[in-house]
Amino acid sequence: MVEPLKVLVLNQISANGLKRLPAARYKTGKDLQAPDAVLLRSFDMHAMDIPASVQAVGRAGAGTNNIPVPAMSQRGVPVFNAPGANANAVKELVLAGMLLAARNLPAALRFVGALDAADAELDTKVEDGKKAFGGYELAGHTLGIVGLGKIGCLVADAAIKLGMNVLGYDPDITVDAAWSLPAQVKKAATVVEVLKNADFVTLHVPLVSGTRNLVNADNIGLMRAGAVLLNFSRDGVVNEAAVLDALAKERLGYYVCDFPSGAAQGNAKVIALPHLGASTREAEENCAVMVVDQLRDYLENGNVVNAVNFPQVTMARESAYRVAIANANVPNMLGQISTAMASAGLNIHNMVNKSRGEMAYTLVDVDSAVGEPVLDSLRAIGGVLSVRYLPHQDA
Repeated sequence: MVEPLKVLVLNQISANGLKRLPAARYKTGKDLQAPDAVLLRSFDMHAMDIPASVQAVGRAGAGTNNIPVPAMSQRGVPVFNAPGANANAVKELVLAGMLLAARNLPAALRFVGALDAADAELDTKVEDGKKAFGGYELAGHTLGIVGLGKIGCLVADAAIKLGMNVLGYDPDITVDAAWSLPAQVKKAATVVEVLKNADFVTLHVPLVSGTRNLVNADNIGLMRAGAVLLNFSRDGVVNEAAVLDALAKERLGYYVCDFPSGAAQGNAKVIALPHLGASTREAEENCAVMVVDQLRDYLENGNVVNAVNFPQVTMARESAYRVAIANANVPNMLGQISTAMASAGLNIHNMVNKSRGEMAYTLVDVDSAVGEPVLDSLRAIGGVLSVRYLPHQDA
């Protein structure tokens, strides 16, 4: 009997996602020893002693800054995520954030909350007090979007339907995203152009070295007086000190974000939500289903879809005997892999190899069973990071 694959679950994952791991072949839990894979949402893995048995990590969400991706790459372990699965939830929160700011709703709610229900003058005070919370409508105003992935495209489409003008910037826009982008979106050439020309600016970029402090003291002053900055991306994309200074000087109207902090706590012009971006039943289920399917396909077939540190590699099964190899992207790796298999008398039926930066990944289907000595010879090749033998379950 084949031992079930063990998947360590570090956060609450949607039951509908976990159901996609058949009980006959998988064991899931939060206290498993020597797991084959890890599933998580926001758990911080940086301080975790990650077992050597782990072959893959799945993040039920988009961001992976809570996972030591470089360390996993050095082990030949892919880190999967679920890009776009929570896009609609984030889109709706961006729209809510714009409305909260444009209509001064946080201040209005605080005002109503402080009223005495028993006060005989309640109605009069409401009528007199509401004058302080007059706002403006979204229609006719310009929304600037930095980052035109799945979320950015959905936000653009929704804003246009609300009558807004949309200015978008993304130097790395994908072909799929470009096709999804409404034709009415005006393309900006730089982040600065967006900041200068928008009444609202919303950020939808990953937190990497090139996007850290993307909005900072050098460029936030270029925004229109009273403009609203929205950040449902990652807190490090915005320099908080620069934002607070701009609010204090009334250069910025509101800062709407998903990242509460001690420095911003109590600031009437900061609307901070408690990490609600993907906190809907639908988004949590979509993310779980998507990443679990990807994780299972990798564990069983070696296919890689939506890994942040591996190339995308898929190959239909044409043989019951498959070997998956992750290696450094250096010359002559395919030659050495082919030679090792040929020396063992194995006939290669099909092979796919792709690279991404310093990482390369190869799937090889052969016509007969692969013995442990062959796998050991592959592991001994300089630059090989991991070797997995994936015979079909019925082989």
